[in-house]
Amino acid sequence: MRKFLVVLDDTRECLNAMRFAAMRAAATHGGVEILSVIPPDEFNHWIGVGEVMRAEARERIEAHFNVFAKWMRDKQGVDPTLVIREGEPVDEILAHIRETPEIGVLVLGAGSDKGGPGPLVTKLTKTAGSLPVPITVVPVELSKEQLEQIT
Repeated sequence: MRKFLVVLDDTRECLNAMRFAAMRAAATHGGVEILSVIPPDEFNHWIGVGEVMRAEARERIEAHFNVFAKWMRDKQGVDPTLVIREGEPVDEILAHIRETPEIGVLVLGAGSDKGGPGPLVTKLTKTAGSLPVPITVVPVELSKEQLEQIT
């Protein structure tokens, strides 16, 4: 089964990327894999403190995932899976795509502020020509109705 890989982070644009991935998966009888990456700089503390922070980060990610997963199951009939990796976000996203042959599309949300679409979109589109999957970039400003029309 082809899976849409979507990145879960703390950005506003993440919501539209989640919606798009779920809607496309439902329309094409595919799946959704949600990837969250914990950057290494979050744990540059003493070992015990770092472990507590790592556990708290995982709990926060799982709580966010559960909200998105419930919506995907209830509204789109899609049962997503969660993958949590630790490292540099772009490196981990690329590694996960290369390690998971079921992934058919990477879905990213694009911000609309003056700083550009966001660091993931900026960095990953620079390497788009060498990726083994296409990237779908979903603008943050699209409404739910617009997403429904295009999916």
